[in-house]
Amino acid sequence: MPRYALKIEYDGRPFAGWQAQADQPSVQAAVETALAALDPGFADGMRIAAAGRTDAGVHATGQVAHADLTKEWDTFRLSEALNWHLKPAPVAVVSAARVPDDFHARFSAVGRRYTFRLIARRAPVTHDRGRVWQVLNPLDADAMREGAAHLLGQHDFTTFRSTMCQAQSPVKTLDAIEIEEVALPHGAEFRFHLAARSFLHNQVRSIVGTLERVGAGSWPPERVADALAAQDRSACGPVCPPQGLYLTGVDYPVEPFRE
Repeated sequence: MPRYALKIEYDGRPFAGWQAQADQPSVQAAVETALAALDPGFADGMRIAAAGRTDAGVHATGQVAHADLTKEWDTFRLSEALNWHLKPAPVAVVSAARVPDDFHARFSAVGRRYTFRLIARRAPVTHDRGRVWQVLNPLDADAMREGAAHLLGQHDFTTFRSTMCQAQSPVKTLDAIEIEEVALPHGAEFRFHLAARSFLHNQVRSIVGTLERVGAGSWPPERVADALAAQDRSACGPVCPPQGLYLTGVDYPVEPFRE
């Protein structure tokens, strides 16, 4: 059975997350339903695997999943056919690629990239409602960058880990965290770009929520280091809501997709 990798984009608002659930809509179920419409053999209890199980309300521009089909497909035709059957769900296959049988969307990945979008202004957001986290107070980007620097490298991230996290170890290596500031009418958007081999459950949202407190002036930047060293969930700042979070890319030893 040929294996295909799918690069998937979706608006997470209508879904209870990536993972298929019996009584709630999921991105996984939407893609699997589209695949079953193309390949009747796929409908016989087969599943797809993804690089990351995003939570309810979380979006993606670069999620990767793989599927085993019963026939060979031209990859362009496969993505076009899937997008036809995905309508009207806010899910799109932006690229498809034939991959080796030992490729696994989750276990073959060597890096994941997330972006969190935060808008700071008094006026309500309109076009980006449901796609960003909005705060009313202005934020100091330099202070947030100073606080973020304490998180780079390998650490025990227990403080920034959900109590429901199922990872075997809280030790992770944060390879990069960049904070981009974009001017808006009467405010600013802050984009937090984070990269690591893998992340703990709620790690990105916990980090951004903590850094927002630094940017607002409620925390000095060095308190981020103290919170990390505490290895205590109660030392974390607020966990920000999911709607500003995007899975933007997954890295593999050999890039499966060709532009």
